[in-house]
Amino acid sequence: MTPATRDRALLPEVVGAIEDLELTARLVVEGMRTGGNRSPFPGSSAEFRQHREYRAGDDLKRLDWKLFARSDRLYTRQYNETTNVPVMLVLDASGSMNFAAASATRRVTAQTPGHSPATKFRYGVVLAAALAYLASTQGDAVGLVTMADSDWRYLPARGGRPHLRVLLATLDRLVPGGPWDLADAIDRAARRLRRRGIVVVISDLYGDDAATTRALRRATRHGHDVAVLHLLSPDELTLGDHGAIEYEDLETGERILTDATAAGPAYAARVAGFAAALRNAVVPAGIDYARVMTDLPPGRALRDFLLRRGARHVAERAHKPVRG
Repeated sequence: MTPATRDRALLPEVVGAIEDLELTARLVVEGMRTGGNRSPFPGSSAEFRQHREYRAGDDLKRLDWKLFARSDRLYTRQYNETTNVPVMLVLDASGSMNFAAASATRRVTAQTPGHSPATKFRYGVVLAAALAYLASTQGDAVGLVTMADSDWRYLPARGGRPHLRVLLATLDRLVPGGPWDLADAIDRAARRLRRRGIVVVISDLYGDDAATTRALRRATRHGHDVAVLHLLSPDELTLGDHGAIEYEDLETGERILTDATAAGPAYAARVAGFAAALRNAVVPAGIDYARVMTDLPPGRALRDFLLRRGARHVAERAHKPVRG
């Protein structure tokens, strides 16, 4: 059996885990849905093309009453309809995503045997599963770019429940570890979309900041709508320790001994600056950016993010010039 075949095989031993992840995704989606915000990407499924004079039999829902008030003539809005919006999820599976909030400082000398708190990676898996579930249930195609065992894992953007279950199975079997090239992952996701779509990056964004920013901007130049969910644990924002402490790099295994009391203020400033610089680099390019803290329930994090996206899409449509 080839690796690609294994990725797509819903073996009996993983079906239970898939159902658990699917249930989690469904509960997250149902918990965060409010009012008309049922799409993960409001306004993306139909693109406004032009106005046309009203003709008998036209759908009254598409009448532009604001234009009528200005011109005293009836016009209907016409759209470029699409059958679905392809969505490509990019999930960071590097070692740094294995960071657990309860063991934030990674103190080598004080780990609790058998204790396995939730990690950024598992939080990211839940977000990816919820977005995939939501996109799939509304008829959009969804795909995945990630990495496992130092090899790229790719699922094309497709619709339907069987494909969704394959994607959930792939997510559930991922084990984070080692480094990865986030910029390369973003480029791969953008290239795999055969037409304009949506690229959603779920990552802690550790790596080459300049290369990541360039890759995100390249994806927008290809015509894609790009969104970034920047995952951080609250315990990463400060060292939270005092005295001489040994720390371990989760990707390389390198260990360093430092005085946490002396290094703490500079560390906190560096982390805050890192997040702010990334946001300031991508937002002006039209990229949606949201810093997501892992102590926030996933449903609330997604709801807040999608509401902001919805508000942005509404504002953009309001500022488009009227074509008569």
